[in-house]
Amino acid sequence: MSGSTLNVALPVVVRHFHASPFASNWILLSFMLVNTATLVFFGRVADLLGRRGVYLAGFALFTAASALAGLAPNVGVLIAMRALQAIGASMILANGTVIITDAFPPDRLGQGMGVYIGTLSIAQLAGPTLGGLIADTLGWRWIFWVNVPAGLLALVAGLLILRPGSPGRRAPVDAAGNLVIFALLSAALYAVTEGSLAGLAVAAALAPVLFAVERRAANPILNGALFGAPLLVFSNLASFCAALARSSLILLAGLYFQAARGVDALQAGLAILPVPAGMALASPLAGALARRLGAYAVSVGGAVLAACGLAVLALSTEASYPVIAAGLFLAGCGNGTFLTGNTTQIMNVLPAGSLGVVNGFRLTIQNFGMSLSVATTLTLLTGAVTPEIRAQVYQATLSLLSPAAVEQLMGGFRVTYATLFCVSLLGALCAALARPSSRPRP
Repeated sequence: MSGSTLNVALPVVVRHFHASPFASNWILLSFMLVNTATLVFFGRVADLLGRRGVYLAGFALFTAASALAGLAPNVGVLIAMRALQAIGASMILANGTVIITDAFPPDRLGQGMGVYIGTLSIAQLAGPTLGGLIADTLGWRWIFWVNVPAGLLALVAGLLILRPGSPGRRAPVDAAGNLVIFALLSAALYAVTEGSLAGLAVAAALAPVLFAVERRAANPILNGALFGAPLLVFSNLASFCAALARSSLILLAGLYFQAARGVDALQAGLAILPVPAGMALASPLAGALARRLGAYAVSVGGAVLAACGLAVLALSTEASYPVIAAGLFLAGCGNGTFLTGNTTQIMNVLPAGSLGVVNGFRLTIQNFGMSLSVATTLTLLTGAVTPEIRAQVYQATLSLLSPAAVEQLMGGFRVTYATLFCVSLLGALCAALARPSSRPRP
């Protein structure tokens, strides 16, 4: 819910701080970068120390960081608090899926995962409308403060419900690998958002460094023995492509309605509800289908459906709202279906003793796609306009300018949606190549 509220309310925050386009990007990207770089680390820590303690500590940290983000006096402090939020979110996300996997037998995991992803989708369903309503009535600070009672409730519920588990085998954590991954992702995101050749060169130089560090690590993050199976390779590639095509969709649609069509944050939040509504409806149904048809068929079908939704959006930027809503709904249904099938397929084949670290890697790949999605989407969207118009896009005041400026931006939307459609098709191909073996999860 936290992510989708900020995506819709971002223009309000940008206007309050008079943030530059660079800072506007990093209000979102700081969270994604830190979250992506620490997921495997906290998955490994939970494998070693026990899931319950790490999971609940994540809720405590995320709640505290949310409270501090709402008090931020400037955009720099806000970005720093978003990074702190991301660490807490990593501790939560690296363990949530594994807790579900431990709680369900393999033949019913699809149903459990469908309910779990459906719950996340319902949170996304509430987020855009809630974000728009809060931004228009209480002010942007409450976008963060609303997380505090929810976080405290989750923390208390976890203390009462979750059973302490036994810690895993003691082994060193790959701290060096995590640091190199963080530096590589930082350089890659900077290169994408700023068009920096220096950032691209640094990212390219760090890739062999990461390979060398991981070869010498006792417990490497990128363990080839765990990730080398064709099913895991193609499933994770499909997850990466789906995240790249999906993650900026709410942000992109929110900017479309506010910057190009001139509506306020609340109206934009209501307009993009078809995306999370489709995910919330499709995820539980996909869980039931996964038990009948298999997770593989559900994963492929969902990826194809998501691509169809993006195709509709690419062809209908000038269309009436019902047509755009249909494209958003199809994309939401496809993504909810794909996520349920893909996650079930991966978790069903993992060795039980490595669930945390491999799930962390799965989420890292997905989050890397999410980070690149936001960075590349904003770059594609504003690449054809002048710097002055670019600033107006982030502040969602472009519709007050000339029709020619709005038409330039419409061209950016068409290019961006078409690119996301191509990426989604590639994800569907990878999902089709992730054929399961007959061997069950150990």
